[in-house]
Amino acid sequence: MKILLDENIPRRLKLDFGIDYKVKTVQELNWTGKKNGELLGLMTFAGFDLFLTLDKNLQYQQNLKRFSIKIIILDASDSRYQTLQPLMLKVAEALSGKIQYQVTIIS
Repeated sequence: MKILLDENIPRRLKLDFGIDYKVKTVQELNWTGKKNGELLGLMTFAGFDLFLTLDKNLQYQQNLKRFSIKIIILDASDSRYQTLQPLMLKVAEALSGKIQYQVTIIS
């Protein structure tokens, strides 16, 4: 599975995924500053399966049915690694369950 971490996710969270996943960050791909629609299009073209973000408004701002990408939104009080890292167990559970919905919110 190919996963992209949004620019609002700490890069070191990438290390919390197992070896079964190919994880990239928006920064690594030089996609920083791209608008959500453009970013989702680039992800689709590049073959990503999942987008991990903190952007709770994404599902309301974009017509997500146009894209085949699954999205996990982390519902957290801030974007610090120490805050998000405990949510990774729930992310792993969602990934192992093959994520049934296009948008999954984890808090």
